[in-house]
Amino acid sequence: MQYISDIDRIIINALKEDIPSGDITTESIIDEASESEALLISKDEGVIAGLDVAKKVFLMLDEKVIFEKKVEDGQIVKRGDIIAKIKGNTIALLKGERTALNLLQRLSGIATKTRYLADKIKDLPAKLVDTRKTTPGLRILEKYAVRVGGGYNHRFCLSDGVLIKDNHIKAAGGIKQAIELVRERIPHTMKIEVETESIEEVLEALDGKADIIMLDNMGLDKLEEAVKIINGRAITEASGNVNADTIYDIACTGVDIISVGGLTHSVNAFDISMKIS
Repeated sequence: MQYISDIDRIIINALKEDIPSGDITTESIIDEASESEALLISKDEGVIAGLDVAKKVFLMLDEKVIFEKKVEDGQIVKRGDIIAKIKGNTIALLKGERTALNLLQRLSGIATKTRYLADKIKDLPAKLVDTRKTTPGLRILEKYAVRVGGGYNHRFCLSDGVLIKDNHIKAAGGIKQAIELVRERIPHTMKIEVETESIEEVLEALDGKADIIMLDNMGLDKLEEAVKIINGRAITEASGNVNADTIYDIACTGVDIISVGGLTHSVNAFDISMKIS
């Protein structure tokens, strides 16, 4: 049986969505034997991510396509820079254009936003991490883009690790009870993270010997107080109200990790165009 990777499956589904039964316009105009060259051109400034994904889109439509990268993922480009040169069957290039650009623009937008925020705390020890607030079906790619931008990945899915949140706590009857219940069922190698919203909950998480304590939507004074109380007994993660204006001050409180859902759930697409030459 032929192996299909998660990324291949994403591209296949995206192409099926865009070309369910052919490209009426292109196939009516272009000769099947036509060959063309096209350029991917940046219309923005920021970090590129997803070039190999875009390449794979065109290869699925024309296995002989030549995709020549002019930059690499992680590289900063300016408006007008040529990102890649593509040569292949004209119909395949036009069929793959929108799918390739949608993915490349989305991932480059995530990488650009991540780099922007990561640069603001580059002189501090805190790590910038993503969350599970990703586009359904695109998580593996979006988390890759975060890494390209200089960020780090939180858990990929609910099967990856324990994160006891407010609804778990209510259902279990308290933080300590939730920790005890989950500890009975997980391997000894797995860490336990607990979401807290107050100093009282921080103390309860410490009493339950949580490995990671999320400090959710706390002001700077509360964050600093919580970090001092924890005093290295657990990894500290700040979450909520993180943006370009607040991230540096949050990092200065001494937290180990700063998680930002906005890296993936509310990012502007990077502007890229494809032009046949």
